[in-house]
Amino acid sequence: MSLKVLVIGSEGQIGTELCLELEKRDDVVLYRADIRILTNSERRLYRLDATDQRGIKQLISDLQIDEVYLMAALLSAKGEENPKLAWDLNMNSLLHLLDLAKEGFYKKLFWPSSIAVFGPDSPKVNTPQNTTINPSTVYGISKRSGEFWCDYYFNKYGVDVRSIRYPGLISHATEPGGGTTDYSVAIVKEALKIGNYTSYLKGDTILPMLFMPDAIKATLALMDAPKDSITIRTSYNLGGFETSPELMAHSIRRFIPSFEISYSIDFRQEIADSWPQSINDENAIADWRFEVEYDLDQTVEAMIEALK
Repeated sequence: MSLKVLVIGSEGQIGTELCLELEKRDDVVLYRADIRILTNSERRLYRLDATDQRGIKQLISDLQIDEVYLMAALLSAKGEENPKLAWDLNMNSLLHLLDLAKEGFYKKLFWPSSIAVFGPDSPKVNTPQNTTINPSTVYGISKRSGEFWCDYYFNKYGVDVRSIRYPGLISHATEPGGGTTDYSVAIVKEALKIGNYTSYLKGDTILPMLFMPDAIKATLALMDAPKDSITIRTSYNLGGFETSPELMAHSIRRFIPSFEISYSIDFRQEIADSWPQSINDENAIADWRFEVEYDLDQTVEAMIEALK
């Protein structure tokens, strides 16, 4: 029997590549939903506001959905520009779907969290799963609150909700969505386009990153894992590799020797300074065998080849 899967936020940075992988599965019937409809040619693509509880309930009921991936969110930098919208989108969309799962409308939910849940008092190196967490952005606040709601609905109502704290994500398939780590995509694109890039973060700002194929592989591995192997119902730490604007520039110069980087620091520096430099993801490795395939140089090489 086919698994009916709905991806809400299907046209975003993660949703786009997640859908490409789900479409490869013979046992999955994929339905896509987003507030933006980028093409009229897609089958099973629905216009949907992630905060529209009635619309979501109707769509899940009509399609008899089994699993939902809620990928719609307002990210860190954009969230600071519009805090109330960020809270509404990031929090209420999750609560609506948790309620629908509790009521039996579908069976399993994936909801993404972020390393933005960590704050200035969290350990910066090898940040553990459980530690001091005091987020300094509305994005981080909403994600940390969402983690507690996920854990509550699992323990109180048995809702099978699963989550990952994504690090910065690097992708060539779509434009980034307004996050603090977006420079990692723009720097490669600008290197190919004009041969230089102006970074809004300092050159030595170390942050954990993950190439999108690894992020999608991890997401699907978590969702495929047996229920009794999931030991964390807030959100799993997920690492990758550590990099900075200067380290990325150095890697890019292997392919574009004349590439130059300059700096014009803005408000995103303060956000980045509050986040971890590296992540301890031993729980993800132990529980569902997470494994990174791409390091920094492999990611840059793959990005350049794809963007060419």
